Amino acid sequence: MARLAYPLAWRKLSGCSGAQAPGPAFFGKTLMRRRMFLGKIHRATVTGADLDYEGSVTIDTALMEAAGFVPFEEVHIWNVTRGSRLVTYVLPGPEGVVCVNGAAAHHNRAGDLVILARFGELDDAEARTHAPQVVFVDQDNRMVEARPEVAGPQQAPSRAPARPHYQSLE
Repeated sequence: MARLAYPLAWRKLSGCSGAQAPGPAFFGKTLMRRRMFLGKIHRATVTGADLDYEGSVTIDTALMEAAGFVPFEEVHIWNVTRGSRLVTYVLPGPEGVVCVNGAAAHHNRAGDLVILARFGELDDAEARTHAPQVVFVDQDNRMVEARPEVAGPQQAPSRAPARPHYQSLE
């Protein structure tokens, strides 16, 4: 049977000889972490799509802060208009801007509605009490409301932001 080669520092800290894998706990703490939805900017309007840029999505700095995004953080872009989904990273930008850059610009156009979502790892106790932050914006990407996520069937009709649904992709 092959001997597992854990780094020397790990073996010293964990008491593991390297012949066996460390158990599910390390210093009395559970190693399990859950990947959780942390927050989103809901139904923002794409203001630009720049194919010639290196990559990323540029987002209004105030919206980034309200939703908990930090520069260079991984972000999921779910295009409501086109049905595409992709992952890139965030860069801060001027007021009202949501500009999709690089190859991702092939899947997004100015005027498209997108959801910008972030995920992260929480331990089990944090995960059970976590409430994702949702930032709602108007058609000019100005924040109109920020609150914890509410499941669709539980959402009062008056709380749902009034936004047009695009019918054609022109």
